[in-house]
Amino acid sequence: MITTAQIDDVIGETMYGANGDKIGKVGQIYLDDQTGQPEWATASTGMFGSNESFVPLAEASASGSELTVPYDKNKVKDAPRIDPDQGHLSQDEEAELYRYYGLSYSEAPSDSGLPTGNRDDHNAAAGTVGHDTSVPATDDAMTRSEEQLHVGTEKQETGKARLRKYVVTENVTQTVPVTREEVRVEREPITDADRRAATSGVGITDEEHEVTLHEERAVVEKETVPVERVRIDKDTVTEEQQVSEEVRKEQIEADGTEGTTQR
Repeated sequence: MITTAQIDDVIGETMYGANGDKIGKVGQIYLDDQTGQPEWATASTGMFGSNESFVPLAEASASGSELTVPYDKNKVKDAPRIDPDQGHLSQDEEAELYRYYGLSYSEAPSDSGLPTGNRDDHNAAAGTVGHDTSVPATDDAMTRSEEQLHVGTEKQETGKARLRKYVVTENVTQTVPVTREEVRVEREPITDADRRAATSGVGITDEEHEVTLHEERAVVEKETVPVERVRIDKDTVTEEQQVSEEVRKEQIEADGTEGTTQR
C-alpha cells in the first residue's frame, strides 16, 4: 500500500510489475471511501496505451516515482474493463476487480464500502433474485465479456539500400583516317621549251636526288568527363494486410430452465 503523500510522486510515472517489466503509465489514483487511503491505481495498457486498467494497491510499493505491483503486464492488461473517468468505483466493480486479482474480499465498510452482513441479507436488501455461489456477491446479473482486437501499425527496419561506384574496363574501337606520302616517278619528254635547262649541266655522271616522305599515325588521348548523376530516393507504397488473431468470448447458458420463458 502506498500513502497519500506518495500520490503526486507516482501519477504520470511508469508502473512496474513484479519481474521489473514496464506495465504502463499511472493515470489516476482512487481513494477508499471510508479510510481516504489509496486503494486503486489505473495504468495505461493495450496497443499504444489506449486502455486504462485498474490495479489494487494493497500489495503495491513505491520508491521515489516508481510504483511496483505484484502482477505482470498481461494480468493487468486483461483486468475487467471499467471506465476510469467515472471518478468512483461501485461496490460491484470493486468486488469484480478483487475477484480477478485473487484477493480476499471483505464486506466491512472500512475496507470496501459494502454494508455488513452476509450475502443473502445483502441480496434481499437489494431486491435481487438468487446469489453468487462461487465468488463474492455482485448483483442479480452475470456479466458476459469478450475480447476485441485493436489493430494498429508500427514502423520497423526491413533493410538498407546503398549506391556503390566501381570501375570496369572495356575496349572501345574507333576508326580514324590517316595519310602517308608515297613516291611517284614521273617521266616527261624533252621539249624545245626545256631543252636548254636539261642540257645546262655536266655530261654523263652519277647523281642522286632525295625526297622526304611523311605519314600520319593515330594518337589516343583519354579525358574524364561527367556523364550522369545518380541518387537514392524512397517511395511510400500502401498495401493491405490481413491480421488474424484468436479472441476469447464468454457464453452463458442456463441449466434447469425447462418450462420457463427466456427474455
